[in-house]
Amino acid sequence: MIEDALVLPSSSSHSYSVIKVGSVQSPSVLVSPLNHHHRVLLNVPFSSPIIALRRKGVGEKLVPKMANYEGQAVTSRDSEVRSGSMIFEPILEDGVFRFDCSANDRDAAYPSISFVNSKDRDTPITTQKVPLYTPTFECLLEQQIVKLELPVGTSLYGTGEASGELERTGKRVFTWNTDAWGYGPGTTSLYQSHPWVLAVLPNGEALGILADTTRRCEIDLRKESTIQFVAPSSYPVITFGPFASPTAVLISLSKAIGTVFMPPKWSLGYHQCRWSYLSDQRVLEVAKTFRKKSIPCDVVWMDIDYMDGFRCFTFDKERFRDPMSLVKDLHYSGFKAIWMLDPGIKQEEGYFVYDSGSKNDVWVQKADGTPYVGEVWPGPCVFPDYTQSKVRAWWANLVKDFIPNGVDGIWNDMNEPAIFKVLTKTMPESNVHRGDTELGGCQNHFFYHNVYGLLMARSTYEGMKLANEKKRPFVLTRAGFSGSQRYAATWTGDNLSTWEHLHMSISMVLQLGLSGQPLSGPDIGGFAGNATPRLFGRWMGVGSLFPFCRGHSEAGTTDHEPWSFGEECEEVCRLALKRRYRLIPLIYTLFYFAHTRGTPVSTPTFFADPKDPSLRKLENSFLLGPVLVYASTLRRQGLDKLEITLPKGIWLNFDFNDAHPDLPALYLKGGSIIPVGLPHQHVGEANPSDDLTLFVALDEHGKAEGVLFEDDGDGYEFTKGSYLLTHYVAELKSSVVTVSVHKTDGSWERPKRRLHIQLLLGGGAMLDTWGTDGEVLQLILPSEDEVLKLVSTSEKNYKDRLENATPIPDVEEVSGPKGTELSRTPIELKNGEWNLKVVPWIGGRIMSMTHIPSGTQWLHSRIEINGYEEYSGMEYRSAGCSEEYSVIDREPGLVVLEGDIGGGLVLKRHIYVPKNVPNAIQIDSSIIARSVGAGSGGFSRLVCLRVHPTFSVLHPSESFVSFTSMDGSKHEVFPDGMEQFFEGDLIPNGEWRLVDKCLGLALVNRFSVSEVFKCLVHWDCGTVNLELWSQSRPVSEQSPLRISHQYEVIGIS
Repeated sequence: MIEDALVLPSSSSHSYSVIKVGSVQSPSVLVSPLNHHHRVLLNVPFSSPIIALRRKGVGEKLVPKMANYEGQAVTSRDSEVRSGSMIFEPILEDGVFRFDCSANDRDAAYPSISFVNSKDRDTPITTQKVPLYTPTFECLLEQQIVKLELPVGTSLYGTGEASGELERTGKRVFTWNTDAWGYGPGTTSLYQSHPWVLAVLPNGEALGILADTTRRCEIDLRKESTIQFVAPSSYPVITFGPFASPTAVLISLSKAIGTVFMPPKWSLGYHQCRWSYLSDQRVLEVAKTFRKKSIPCDVVWMDIDYMDGFRCFTFDKERFRDPMSLVKDLHYSGFKAIWMLDPGIKQEEGYFVYDSGSKNDVWVQKADGTPYVGEVWPGPCVFPDYTQSKVRAWWANLVKDFIPNGVDGIWNDMNEPAIFKVLTKTMPESNVHRGDTELGGCQNHFFYHNVYGLLMARSTYEGMKLANEKKRPFVLTRAGFSGSQRYAATWTGDNLSTWEHLHMSISMVLQLGLSGQPLSGPDIGGFAGNATPRLFGRWMGVGSLFPFCRGHSEAGTTDHEPWSFGEECEEVCRLALKRRYRLIPLIYTLFYFAHTRGTPVSTPTFFADPKDPSLRKLENSFLLGPVLVYASTLRRQGLDKLEITLPKGIWLNFDFNDAHPDLPALYLKGGSIIPVGLPHQHVGEANPSDDLTLFVALDEHGKAEGVLFEDDGDGYEFTKGSYLLTHYVAELKSSVVTVSVHKTDGSWERPKRRLHIQLLLGGGAMLDTWGTDGEVLQLILPSEDEVLKLVSTSEKNYKDRLENATPIPDVEEVSGPKGTELSRTPIELKNGEWNLKVVPWIGGRIMSMTHIPSGTQWLHSRIEINGYEEYSGMEYRSAGCSEEYSVIDREPGLVVLEGDIGGGLVLKRHIYVPKNVPNAIQIDSSIIARSVGAGSGGFSRLVCLRVHPTFSVLHPSESFVSFTSMDGSKHEVFPDGMEQFFEGDLIPNGEWRLVDKCLGLALVNRFSVSEVFKCLVHWDCGTVNLELWSQSRPVSEQSPLRISHQYEVIGIS
């Protein structure tokens, strides 16, 4: 009997196909002789759907997808289903509520690692307030599904480190820290996990909700104005608000999970990094070039190659033989040095870290109690179990002893933890952590995976404090969790040198800030791939105004220092970084308040007016305090062509006489005063007696106010009152603007310095006056006509500066015939269901394949390798995969490519959306004989058309390949099957599926069995190949080789 399967509904107008699943009846089970991971079901009584088959121990944490389940608790033969409204109790402060499924679930919940103090989450307070919105729940098969429905028109943000759009409606994220090199907009799990959503209601009020669980959690925002969490039972959810504004929600969140650590002031300068500067001499050369070219910079970074054989806490004896001398030279030039430490410790007797760790029993263990060994950069490695206080202390002491070598900061990388040569890209979930009771006790890796990076960063931070309690630690971590901002900054991981990633970097930095981590930034210019001059310059223009500002690039790419892309780009970078250094007083003040009050540093533009729905999806602008930054993230759209949407109220544009088409536009909110410093070469050059400038923008009432925080820039004396916090005010009365100090805090005396007031008039025009800081200064406004003239003159000068500036050349443009021109630009093939990106100039590969309704990026690769490739032989990467293809035809929804593979042969590929299946992508490929010599009888060499797609495996432990063979046998090929061929009657009967049970989706690949001779499944690190091979034979003009196939996504249950 065959039954229709329920399909998970989509939040969009699209719906997935309904697939048929049913029961198979047979008297016995036979295992395929090819491999025991295939299941051949022959006449076996079996009552559940074939697609739902699973191995013992695989997928056991999954919930069958339930479509719009309603009703009371029911009991089935498998488990009890509980549902209803969650119970609540007020905690922390007014407006914050903890919700649980029941009193028993409340008691069963594990301690909080995200909270500063877990007891705050577990201790109710007395209040008269009750929740305005109450989540509902369903509990089934040890999974807890929490749903919070909000008013129509609510906008959703947060979800931590997430790629893609700023506004998250329609998205789904899985919190599972993942080494996600080259991620795309549809990648669902990145390096950090923040099970948090910030909801902005239609009236501008805001509410936040935190699922306080360390385990893998699905954040499903696909239904409009609805937030759903799915994670193993039991866990509480915490709601914050509704409060009057999004800022109020973030302040409240910070009282739970903590504020960002107070960064040393030097860490807010520019950082230069590369994987790797291979010697101390190269490091000094880079540093000297910054100073020679007058490009501001504060920090040079040492990636993993400084170590002796990738052994942590060591230095290469040839290339970095005297790190203390190196750092002494760097310090002399005003540079700090940051060094990398990974968690993987080389398993090698005689290596002092390994010997010490083994003696102290600090390693993560396998289920059998022996140390887990996984391969990373040094080879076989063991891993510290940071869930134990004794291990954190052991690591902290190693860090303490490491600091005197000249270590100003530490970079924790690879701490998801990332493991090589395994499909999951991390250690087994069955590994054992002997955690402290206050963290959750002894648990498997599934429980602690998402907080491994946080706990490593905490240990590193504590070690730096042990080394010198008078200095603030600076730690950068790749992996993190809600609360990791207490110990470390972060960056957005291994991004790509593309315009898409430039655009996406703004939303990613903002998203982290909206999730409680304000100190973040991307690898400026992109980590992987070669940036072009214009891309790098534009990225530096906007990146120089992010909270964390670092350039970084991958080994094997061209140099990515600011002077590496020609004089025009170098000048833009110089201007951009001088802007940053002028604004350091503002940025440092913002971080003081972020640390002491939990206020954000960079926010989306809609924070200026949360009630205005037109601002909620702006992605190329953001606020840095009261400064609105508007950037161009499109290749052919400079500042002079940028369409700017300003929030309500007064916004006055300004610059530093540095307007340039490749730099962002800057606006100051009316009613604001910002402090501006000198454009020093490094933060250490600044002196409290330096001239101070205040930019003043009056509001509609003729008033403005602003704050400046000053202290030593390092250490903790500010916590004892040793600082100066100045509140400046300005007011217009009778054509006179008076600027004065309204009040001060702190024990510091005001430095003796000149004060420069610049009053913004609009159009970039300013009035200015000089005086002494602390005194009352006045400016007399000229007549209205004179002001208009000043504004008109300023606007003309601004326009002239833009027109006369030398733009960064667009070197990506290639002259020539249409085919050549198109081959230098990635082709986007898009319809309502699919978005494909095709690279004609290297193998005609498809480098990205995103299913739009589900938001799933099934395929994502480098430009030069992997993705969807085709070969002309049985050998891996034979002819066809790297040649330049010509674009023969290009229409909406269609592209035809052709590549010369030698010997008179071409490989032709036709990619399109079939009219009869509009939700599929069709690829028709063929090897054609064009000019085979007569001496060969018109036949070519022996060729084989080999289709080689490399699909992303987003959830390895919940994924498999499923198909029915030609002989009727049914197969499920799991990741531990590695590589398997299917030939003859065992090839799929025209269809096979890549199933992701976690997503509730399958990617279906259909093909003609008459064209396919054999099939190959190959699992690798986070990927799987589903290959189709034609027969191997010569071809003639009359007898080409062809494979026609298509891809479609279906929902499964």
